[in-house]
Amino acid sequence: MLTKIPLLGRLDPFILGILITVAIASLMPADGTALTAFGWAVKVAIGFLFFLYGTRLSSREALHGLRHWRLHITILAATFVLFPILGIAARVLVPSILTQPLYLGILYVCLLPSTVQSSIAFVSIARGNIPGAIVSASFSNILGIFVTPLLVALLMTSEGSGFDTSAVVGILFMLLLPFIAGQVVQRWIGTWIKEHGAPLKFVDRGSILLVVYVAFSEGMNEGIWGTLSVGRLFALLAVCAILLAIVLSVTWFGSKRLGFSREDQVTITFCGSKKSLATGLPMATVLFASQPIGLIVLPLMLFHQLQLMVCAWMAGRLGRRAAAEAELATASR
Repeated sequence: MLTKIPLLGRLDPFILGILITVAIASLMPADGTALTAFGWAVKVAIGFLFFLYGTRLSSREALHGLRHWRLHITILAATFVLFPILGIAARVLVPSILTQPLYLGILYVCLLPSTVQSSIAFVSIARGNIPGAIVSASFSNILGIFVTPLLVALLMTSEGSGFDTSAVVGILFMLLLPFIAGQVVQRWIGTWIKEHGAPLKFVDRGSILLVVYVAFSEGMNEGIWGTLSVGRLFALLAVCAILLAIVLSVTWFGSKRLGFSREDQVTITFCGSKKSLATGLPMATVLFASQPIGLIVLPLMLFHQLQLMVCAWMAGRLGRRAAAEAELATASR
């Protein structure tokens, strides 16, 4: 089932929930024993979240869709090559435009896998290659469990991110093993999970909201918010917008130049330009467990909302254009 995509100017209800959670954490942050208890709850929630991801992906469909390898390689190149290069280039914005923690957040955004549900939804609206989008977005998330920690280790350790290489082991236990368990039982409960997607969506989002509350509670306890001015916040928003614009332009015009069909061009653009909030927030709690992650995940939350609004507008335009061209072709025949 495709998720509802917000129109330009309308705030995604999930993002609104995150903002409310941030406000609660700012006014009533957890500390001491309560924060420890919430920390353990986060670990359990993240494991269950990735178990659900595993139950939703059909291994047979994924293997069948991998035959369009040129499409998938192009999308993965945008996700794990183009984005990291842009993230490294953004280093020149420190300290004149971005502070070091905010830059680390931008770099972290660039190292994450693509979204799944919204990518598929946008491709569907824009009349692109939906099977290709399903496989590429899903495979990006699976690959991200391995690739993102490695990229963080290579690119963020030297930036003083507080990343501990032993966190890779934590990723394996908290993310990969539950995902594999979900894949094992997918043949028995996968259909039931898909049929009850609406109630389970609250479990997904509730887990992420819990991660947000703990992350921002830790930030309040450490007093990191005193370092973020309104000017820096608007500068961060502008950097996120420019980053998204560059990737959308490169994926759209680049895929056309490479000779892809119009349907594949749409799929490359929407799958290759997005970053997963659902994967990025839980993963950050594991990768940066030794430090407050509030300012590191803030760029991800801003980028996520921007990509939803901009891509919703683009998908609507492309979908209407494709429909008009189809009607014209039918009339001419």
